[in-house]
Parts: sequence; structure tokens; C-alpha cells
Amino acid sequence: MSNTTLTTASPLETHIGFWLRFVSNQVSSRFQKLLEEHGTTVTEWVAMRTLYAREDVTHAELINALGMTKGAASKILSKLEGKALIERRFAENSAKVQVLRLTEKGNALLPVLAALADANDAFFFGHLDETQQQALLTLMQELVNYHQLQQLPLN
Repeated sequence: MSNTTLTTASPLETHIGFWLRFVSNQVSSRFQKLLEEHGTTVTEWVAMRTLYAREDVTHAELINALGMTKGAASKILSKLEGKALIERRFAENSAKVQVLRLTEKGNALLPVLAALADANDAFFFGHLDETQQQALLTLMQELVNYHQLQQLPLN
């Protein structure tokens, strides 16, 4: 028998991070399935939502907003462009700066996808009263602000 003592490990279920990840995975997975029915991914949804109601967002601005590499963002943009949901063009008075915007098709699809996001939230959080929902939202936003988190959740 060894003389080494075993340290006690805290139970997994006592970690807030475990519960956040558990819920987050379920919320994201269900939302991804809802989006797939419309031929869209969570990353594409976030990119489209970032462009929604904005004119002439530069490629660099979108990359920054998404927190992705230029190459990864370009792949997403190419997919959205291939689906005729966004368009790229050169900015006025510039032959170098590309600007992005949703197409008519993209602008028409976005509210449908937003309704799916709302329905997904209602499915998971609808049993909580408005005060509880607001408290949960405020706590999550507080964590984001405190830790200065900037990269959008894309998966």
C-alpha cells in the first residue's frame, strides 16, 4: 500500500462552468438543428445578424466583430455569397476596400432565423419568469464585461 495521500477532487456538479457548458451545448445544438432546416449554420447566422440593418460593413469590421481569422471569415462569407444571402462590392471611392451587406434574400431570411432564436430561447428559458430571465441575462453580460470577452460564440 502506498504512503501517498489522495487529494480530494471537487464533484463535477459543483462547478458553475460545468452547468454553463451543459446548458450551452443543449441550447446551441437545438438552435443548430433549427437553422439547418433553413440551410444555415450558427456561424452564418451570427455573421448575417452582424450585417443586418447595417450598410457597407467592411470585411475587416466583420472579421473583428466575429473574432475570426481573415481566412475563416472569408470562407463563411463565400458560403453566404454562394447562397445569395450577402453581397460584396468595393466601397465608394475605393478599389481596395470591400464592403458587405445582406441581399434582399438575406434581409428576408434574417427575421425568420431571428424567430427561431427567439423560439429556442423560449424553449429553454420560457419556464423562468421575466425577473429570472433578466437576472440570468444580466449575470451573463456581467461575466462578459468583467472578463472583457469579445469573441462571439459561433459554435
